[in-house]
Amino acid sequence: MWFLRNLPSAGPTGGPGYPSPVISSAGIRFAFGTLTVLPVRVKRWDRDAARAGMLCAPLAGLVVGLFAAGIGGVLTLLGSGPLLAAVATVAVPAALTRGLHLDGLADTADGLGSAKPAEDALRIMKQSDIGPFGVITLLFVLLAQVAAVAGLYAEGWAYGAVGAAVSAVTARLALTLASRAGIPAARPEGLGAAVAESVPVRTGLAVAALATAGCAAAGTLLGGYGGALHQSLAVLAGLGAAQLLLRHCVRRFGGVTGDVFGALAETAATAALIALALG
Repeated sequence: MWFLRNLPSAGPTGGPGYPSPVISSAGIRFAFGTLTVLPVRVKRWDRDAARAGMLCAPLAGLVVGLFAAGIGGVLTLLGSGPLLAAVATVAVPAALTRGLHLDGLADTADGLGSAKPAEDALRIMKQSDIGPFGVITLLFVLLAQVAAVAGLYAEGWAYGAVGAAVSAVTARLALTLASRAGIPAARPEGLGAAVAESVPVRTGLAVAALATAGCAAAGTLLGGYGGALHQSLAVLAGLGAAQLLLRHCVRRFGGVTGDVFGALAETAATAALIALALG
C-alpha cells in the first residue's frame, strides 16, 4: 500500500521506554498518516502507536468528513443542486485517501467473489488489477453513496453536511472495532498485521460510545432528540453492516488485511448514509 512504502523502519514494540496512553501524539500521527494523505509523518510503527492510532481513527474520520461537508455545503449554497454537491462530497474522502479504501473494497470483493480457498483469495486480493466483482461492487457502492447524500442535501445543506461528517466518523470507527482483541491478521505483514488485536475490547467500545454520542450531539442541531436518535441509529447501522462483513472476511480469509479494512470503512459509510437517507 502507498503509505507503507513511506513509513520509517519499525522501531521498538513497546516496553518500559514507551508509555501506552490511550490518546497520544504518536497515535494521532499514526491515524492521520495511515488513514489519510494529509501531510502527517508517522514517526513510530510499534504496537503502542498502532493501538493509539486506531483509537484515534474516528478523529481522522471527523477531519475527512468536515472537508467533505465543507465542499458539498459550499456548492449547495452556491446553487449547484443536490446531485453535484453529493458527487463532490463523496469524491473528497476518496481523494483524501487516494482511493485507498475504495481499492480495498474492490480487492476484498474480488477475493470473496472468487470462492477460492483463503490462500488463493488473498493472492487474488494482492494483485494490482481489479476483477469484475470489484468493479461491480465499486459501481453500486459509489452510486448508493451519491444517491443517499443527494437525498440529504435535498432536505437542506446542513443535513448533507452532517451526514458527510457522521458517515466518515462511522467509517473509521469501524476500523477501531475491527482492530480489537480476538480479530487476527490474515497475513504476517501489512497494515492488518500491524494493527490486528491492538485495541482492547473495552477501550474500543468506550471510543465507539464516545463517537456515537458526538454524532448524536450533531443530530440535535437538525432536530433535537429525534435528530440525535436518527444519527445514533445511522452510526449503529454502519457499524452493524461492517461487523457482518468483518465476520465473513475472518471466516473466509482467516483474519483481516489492509484491504479488508478499506472494505469495512466503505461498507460502514455507505450503510450509515443509507440509514440517514431513509430517515
